[in-house]
Amino acid sequence: MNPHQTFCVADFALECGTVLPEAVLAYETMGTLAPDGRNAVIYCSHFGATHEQCKFLIGAGAPLDPARHFIVLTNLSGNGLSSSPDNTPAPFSGPNFPLITIRDNVRLQRALADHLGIKHVALVLGHSMGALQTFEWAASYPDFVAAALPYCGAARVSDHNKAFLEGMLAILACDPAFRGGYYTSPPTMGLKAIGRAWSAWAPTHGFYRIRAWEQLGFESLSAFLVDYWEKTFAGFDANNMLSQIRTWLTADIGTHPDHASFEAALASITARTVVMPGATDAYFPKEDAEFEVSQMPNAECRPIPSDWGHWAGSGRNPKDNDFLGVAVRELLNDYRQVPL
Repeated sequence: MNPHQTFCVADFALECGTVLPEAVLAYETMGTLAPDGRNAVIYCSHFGATHEQCKFLIGAGAPLDPARHFIVLTNLSGNGLSSSPDNTPAPFSGPNFPLITIRDNVRLQRALADHLGIKHVALVLGHSMGALQTFEWAASYPDFVAAALPYCGAARVSDHNKAFLEGMLAILACDPAFRGGYYTSPPTMGLKAIGRAWSAWAPTHGFYRIRAWEQLGFESLSAFLVDYWEKTFAGFDANNMLSQIRTWLTADIGTHPDHASFEAALASITARTVVMPGATDAYFPKEDAEFEVSQMPNAECRPIPSDWGHWAGSGRNPKDNDFLGVAVRELLNDYRQVPL
C-alpha cells in the first residue's frame, strides 16, 4: 500500500450546523499536474473502501494512465483515513461524530483541488458512494468539471435504497454490545449479521446463479458468506460504518440551496456525462439512471451488461472493468479535443 497524504481544513462548517475544528481528507496523487493545471482526474472512493480499492482502472497504458493524467484519489469521510468517528478527537469522537454529507465531502475535495493547483478537472468518477460524489461534483461545480462518470450510483438515494440502509442500522442496534455506539468491545455479532444481510444486495441474483463466487476463490456459498461477508464486516469499526451509512442516506443533489428541485439540479450539469448503472444493480437501478439522464443536457445512460449486480463497478470482474474502461478513455479523449 502506498502512503497517503492528508489535507486539513480548520473550522470546517458542515451542512448539519456543526463546525469541525479540523476536517481531514486523506488522498493519494498519481502522475504529474500539467503546467496549465488541466489534466486532473478526481477519483472518489466508495462505502467501506479506501483509495486503494479504486486503482483497478489505473496503470501504464490503462484507461487512467499516470503518464498522462494527474489522478487524485480521495477518501470518503468515515472510512478511517479521512475524518471518521475513530480518529476524530473529543467531543466529536465515536457516536458523537457529526453527519458529514456527500456535499460536505465534495466541498472538502474542491478545497484540496485548489490547494493542489488544479484549474479544471478533466474527469470525475466513482463507484457507488463514489458516484454520489461524482454527481455532486458535476452539480456543484459545473464550470470546473469537464466530464463525469458516475457508475453504479445515483444523483439521489431512492426510498428503496433508504429502506435497505435503515435495515442495516436496525440489525446493528440489536447487538447488546453496540450500546448505542458507546461500545467497549466491537459489536461483532451485529457486524457479522449485517455482512450476511448485505450479501444478497451487492452481488445480486445473477451473481449467485452463475456461482461467480468461484471466480473470487471461494469454494462454496458457505465459504463466501463466512470468509468474505462476515469477515469483512467484522473488520469494520461500527461507528465508522454507521457514519458512512448516514452520509449515504442523505445524498441528494436536489437539496443544494442553489437548485429549486432535483430536476433543476440535474439540468444544471453541463459536463459531458456517461451514467453507468449496473444492469442488475439492486441499489441503484437503471430505470433511475434513465430518468436522471433524461433531465441532463449532455448525458447518456450506458448500463453495464453484467450479472454481478452492484459489484459490476467494484473492480472484481475483468469484463466489467473493460466496459468501464472504454467510457473512461472516451471521455478523456473528448476532453483533449475541446479547446479550453
